Amino acid sequence: MPPEPDLAPPPAEAPALPFFVYGTLRTGGGNHDALLAGRCTAARPAVLPGAALHDGPGFPYAVPDPARRIVGELLNVRAAHYGRVLRALDDLEDCRPDGSGLYVRRRLTVRTADGAETDAWVYLAGPQAAARLRAHPALIASGDWTAR
Repeated sequence: MPPEPDLAPPPAEAPALPFFVYGTLRTGGGNHDALLAGRCTAARPAVLPGAALHDGPGFPYAVPDPARRIVGELLNVRAAHYGRVLRALDDLEDCRPDGSGLYVRRRLTVRTADGAETDAWVYLAGPQAAARLRAHPALIASGDWTAR
């Protein structure tokens, strides 16, 4: 049964950008299957330059680092599902409007396999998680959660 469409538009402060995902939200991951399967029009290989991937307790974190890059996917969500998906991902990532959550959502530029650059929503480690990872890194050197 296809997912129920969400006719509500995304919040006004959130343009309908694609999502760059790098962990459990990638195709085949448990959170992808639960929240994104059947709601996307495309999933393309992509890279987020300027960020390092760190291992968390069962999921990864992205932390800004100009010397690193993260391997993931660029997901385009169907317009009919966009608002619901955005809210579900913000909830999953504990992304809070005041920036105090486990993750923060940022508009960043990613590069697809064909070299094209595009803006996307990316969930980065929130302030407390980022500080902890800078003090005690859990770096995934490859930048690829699936190849760790």
